[in-house]
Amino acid sequence: MATITDSILDSVKKRIGPSAEYDYYDPDIIMDINSTFMILNQMGIGPEKPFSISDRMDTWDDFMPEGEIPELVKTYIYMKVKLMFDPPLSSSVATAMNEQIKEMEWRLNVAVDPGKTEEEPAVEENQNETED
Repeated sequence: MATITDSILDSVKKRIGPSAEYDYYDPDIIMDINSTFMILNQMGIGPEKPFSISDRMDTWDDFMPEGEIPELVKTYIYMKVKLMFDPPLSSSVATAMNEQIKEMEWRLNVAVDPGKTEEEPAVEENQNETED
């Protein structure tokens, strides 16, 4: 059986509040975790085929081999799930969380494609140079 440190579901639940043994909200949390895995897949993070969990037996090593999963991915999943499952009542806290998520997404994108650390500016060709 997966330990709390290995189980994706249990580790996310630990961060958002419910104990591992309390499973009433598991289907909701699993849905939010799987939505976040889809986002990560579209960012190019994780296995080529979109990953999803079905219960507490799915582990981080199932998602990515040991030593290859950055801790930032785990934090990103927690933050996204927290906002979906139990959003803060304060709009300033929600804004701060969204800003952290945006920074994590940027950093994860850089990790996947370090050659594109800045948005490439649009190429503007001056087509009127010869018309003067």
